[in-house]
Amino acid sequence: MLTYRAAVAADADAVMAFWAVAAEDSHRPPDSSEAVSRLIARDPEALILAVDDGTVVGSIIVGWDGWRCHLYRLAVAPTHRRRGIGRELVARAEARFTAYGGTRADAMVLDDNAQAHGVWTTAGYAPQPEWSRWVKPLLNT
Repeated sequence: MLTYRAAVAADADAVMAFWAVAAEDSHRPPDSSEAVSRLIARDPEALILAVDDGTVVGSIIVGWDGWRCHLYRLAVAPTHRRRGIGRELVARAEARFTAYGGTRADAMVLDDNAQAHGVWTTAGYAPQPEWSRWVKPLLNT
């Protein structure tokens, strides 16, 4: 039976295993069970999961900084795609943003992930051509 719920700390390892097969670019640092646990501890509703008979089959991270709404790690298991799970995860994230008073959401989508482009376009999102994302890894020393 498919259910949707917020992740709990005990889900961290299962989430990492799920992302290894279902998410693009999941190998990059600092993705780790510890990082997932820190996310859940900081905001227990930030990571929404789709769970089918105890197995994680979908995820989205709902980032709210008090001003902007950010979406990360939308992923659906290859075995569960094209069933509306991604659409439902995005809808649940957007409902959370609306409850907070958010006015604009953005999603982090890899340029080369053509399959994801279709999902996000269908959900009403479009690339913002005048912006580029700049990043700097923050490594613990």
